[in-house]
Amino acid sequence: MPKAAALLVAGMATLGLTDNLVRLIADEAGLWQFHLIRSAMALPILLLAAAWGLRLRPLRPWAVVLRSGLQATAMLLYFAALPALPIATVGAALFTAPLWVLVFSAAWLGRPIAPRQGAAAALGFAGALVMLRPNPADFAPIVLVPAAAGALYGLSNLATRELCAREPVGALVLGFFAALGLAAAAALGLLAAVEPPAAWIEAAPFLLGPWRAPGAMTLVWILAQAAGSLAAMALVARAYQSGETASLAVYEYSFLLFASFWAWLLWGQALAPVDGIGIAMILASGAIMAGLTGPRGYARGTNDRREAP
Repeated sequence: MPKAAALLVAGMATLGLTDNLVRLIADEAGLWQFHLIRSAMALPILLLAAAWGLRLRPLRPWAVVLRSGLQATAMLLYFAALPALPIATVGAALFTAPLWVLVFSAAWLGRPIAPRQGAAAALGFAGALVMLRPNPADFAPIVLVPAAAGALYGLSNLATRELCAREPVGALVLGFFAALGLAAAAALGLLAAVEPPAAWIEAAPFLLGPWRAPGAMTLVWILAQAAGSLAAMALVARAYQSGETASLAVYEYSFLLFASFWAWLLWGQALAPVDGIGIAMILASGAIMAGLTGPRGYARGTNDRREAP
């Protein structure tokens, strides 16, 4: 389990960096254009890696397709909520994923939730709320959309462990980028066929803007983002293949720490003093979860004692 946790934290650190690069892209490329170009760049990188031995052929295609669909749908719901809600509210809803993992593990897999395990997940979520600071006044039924994204993302992490534990990491990464690329192509086609009202585009230009010809440097940054995302998703997939999902999910809160660090380093965005409390809570949740894991890589207090594949 320590190795799986380290892989997941490394993946979050990489995602924290690559997500900060989107600021360099957003002025010249919309969201769906970015995803389509990124997938188009990622696939040749994977094929090149396959020439050096990376396995891309899935053992059970249906399991990889299911996992990829869950992840892609989670991201689509997340971005769909951005025009209607503050990003802090959307982010807080998405970060319910570790809590959903505990619920699904107990309800569908029959694995009891150890009290300290539930406390660690709740503490990490509370720390995320402190850092994101969503406004309760912004609550509306549409908050259920990013909450559904969090549930689907948590479910995709469970699928990684329960259905895809022995799948090649290359196949999982390929499936994710292919699914997101297809979804982006469909979204661009829909925007071209049915142009949104001008007020919508003005309110959410990154989400609803039309195709624009990107400059050379924008393409360079998308390529860098694609390479970093490939590495990050491979680390995350391997982490969930190697460890018990409910115990690992809490480490995803570390994304906020790394994203904040890179935002400070790259853009000079300083953290507010209260963010220190959120960081301490997230670190404490990880420490609690680390203390729950035994030497054989499973969480104490659960029935999941399988060795990593």
